[in-house]
Amino acid sequence: MEQRIFRIALAGNPNCGKTTIFNQLTGTRQHVGNYPGVTVERKSGFCRIGDLQTEIVDLPGIYSLSSSSPEEKVAFRELMNGDIDMILNVIDSGNAQRNLYLTTQLAELDLPMLLVFNMIDDAEQRGLHFDFRKFEGFFGAPVVPTVGSTGVGMQELRDAIVAIAREPNPQRPVKPKYGPKTDQAIRALTEEVQVLQRPETRRIPARYFAIKLLECDSEICARPEFASLLAPAADWRRKISTRNGINSETLMADYRYGVIAGACREAIKLSNERRRQLSDSIDRIATNRFLGLPIFLLMMYLVFMFTFVIGQYPMDALEWFFGKLGDGINAVWPVGSAEFLRRLLVEGVIGGVGGVLVFLPNILLLFLAIAFLEGTGYMARAAFVMDGFMHMFGLHGKSFIPMLLGFGCSVPAIMATRTIESERDRLTTIMVIPFMSCGARLPIYSMIIPAFFAVKYQALMMWLMYLIGVVVALGCALLLKSTIFRGDGEVFVMELPPYRMPTLQSIVIQMWERAVMYLHKAGTLILFASVILFFINTFPEKTVFETDYPAEIAALEASGRGEEEIAAGVAALKGDMQNEKLQYSTAGRIGKALATVLAPIGFDWRVSSALIGAFAAKEVFVAQLGILFSVEDSEASPAMLQERLRSTYTPLQAFCIMLFCLLTIPCIATMAIVKRETNSWKLTGFQILLYTVTAYSLTFVVFQVGSLLRIGTGFLQ
Repeated sequence: MEQRIFRIALAGNPNCGKTTIFNQLTGTRQHVGNYPGVTVERKSGFCRIGDLQTEIVDLPGIYSLSSSSPEEKVAFRELMNGDIDMILNVIDSGNAQRNLYLTTQLAELDLPMLLVFNMIDDAEQRGLHFDFRKFEGFFGAPVVPTVGSTGVGMQELRDAIVAIAREPNPQRPVKPKYGPKTDQAIRALTEEVQVLQRPETRRIPARYFAIKLLECDSEICARPEFASLLAPAADWRRKISTRNGINSETLMADYRYGVIAGACREAIKLSNERRRQLSDSIDRIATNRFLGLPIFLLMMYLVFMFTFVIGQYPMDALEWFFGKLGDGINAVWPVGSAEFLRRLLVEGVIGGVGGVLVFLPNILLLFLAIAFLEGTGYMARAAFVMDGFMHMFGLHGKSFIPMLLGFGCSVPAIMATRTIESERDRLTTIMVIPFMSCGARLPIYSMIIPAFFAVKYQALMMWLMYLIGVVVALGCALLLKSTIFRGDGEVFVMELPPYRMPTLQSIVIQMWERAVMYLHKAGTLILFASVILFFINTFPEKTVFETDYPAEIAALEASGRGEEEIAAGVAALKGDMQNEKLQYSTAGRIGKALATVLAPIGFDWRVSSALIGAFAAKEVFVAQLGILFSVEDSEASPAMLQERLRSTYTPLQAFCIMLFCLLTIPCIATMAIVKRETNSWKLTGFQILLYTVTAYSLTFVVFQVGSLLRIGTGFLQ
């Protein structure tokens, strides 16, 4: 008989260290997705604790079980519909009084609960001392102190989970009392809820729904089975308000805070030598009104330097691997047999997908650095610092967080705007997020910057590209907020968690998730686009050439000149022949048509043709250039491609290529999510127009001014 899976819900406030506990328990055995209809992430993981087969569901970080945010809604739905056996309530020990408010609400679910006082080391360093036996008595739940980042207390936590699971009648949490009149109302409504409650909600006590009706919770009041109780609940609320002078929701919150305050007063002691928090000292500099922004820009510059310097070594290894792979296939492939399939495999698949995968180390290192900054708590400071700055552009810190996610991928970043309450601010943020330089553009920068700029300037150029995206995004936000999305801004409240050293495990897991996403994209969309591009680069095939290249090559080889001179001449002739073939192909014809429009910004037919693939996915731009600059007897390795680019374009043209790819219309996936989130073809079309005009106009100005002043107009040797 198959063993039943014991299901645990992991609940807690944001920044309580819940993720570290989840990672400690489940390791890499995790499943990540989104809840239907919302952008809130759903994580679950399977593990064996003792002899117990366990599934742990990591609920979104929430402050309460109300319905004021998407996170709180999905957390309640998971608890109601998830067949949960136990709640693991993670509490930031240093902020126990605030965190325990959620505990009082979770207690109403009448499920076995285990309180995990996490980051106990931070709290003790601040002079806090806990009497956990008293906490257990106040809340009716076992307590386990932990330090999730180091694994301290994890074995005790596992033992406590097994003990509760094996208990035939496990202890239930103590439920707060709310005063005579309120408790009377709860009892009366509970009896009526029991009659109306549907089978799918029977796991949740009727008392819980009664309390939520008294609190006028929108999620519960909207349930059709409770429609007949809305009037009685409103009548009870009036009676409670008349008796106590405040509404029932405020009164019940006051009682909860009273229970918490009493418990903390009895169970937490503060030593006389409380240390001043290191976080406060650091924040005096990191969030300083004058130093905060320069520090943030410096941090991002260091991130890009780290990405380039460290990433070069694994990039070289991957480049060598794909080069040898193509050479090996060419060596073993029978001469003259299925030549088209050989070219499709070597030039289309390996040259396309391989040319993109070479830049995987840069992307992983970028996300590694960002995950580290998030884990330390610095990214919350960045949002705080940027709040005042973004007010100048009609936005606030809540918009900065999705924009920051845009450095990874525009699709989840746009979905994350759902947490912005103001519809005008949300739409404005959606419209400008794709200006943020997403990870898909990183291969373009990683190809062009080392080819045209000295090592000492490479991190600066990368930093500059990201900075330009931010500046243009904020400029367009100001324009939009001053015109079509005009309206008052909102107050932004941002919690600043204490600085912590993130665990290696949590950082690696986040980096691995990004790697899987990128590899999946390379194995599906980029592979498909690379094959399509191979076909449009190949057909129609040109059979009659302006020059008799075979005869020219034969004559050169028989000329008796030096070997190096002959080899260079043959390579040049083969390159000219390939160039003529590509210009005759479908891609070449499209590129030539576009080049007439894009010539004023410095683009030739090759770059114009490569931009077609970039609309499917920005990384494909690199693969297409690799195909367009390849010759018959070699693959388009990054080093070879960079050499060809140096001999074809100037540094000014290279910069304009990066600038245009940064600002032009985003990929198809981004356009689809914009349409879904805005539910408007007009706004989607307007965004395409906005990005096209912005990219062309700014690139035109840069190229024309640079040409006039002769900045970067010479070819590199």
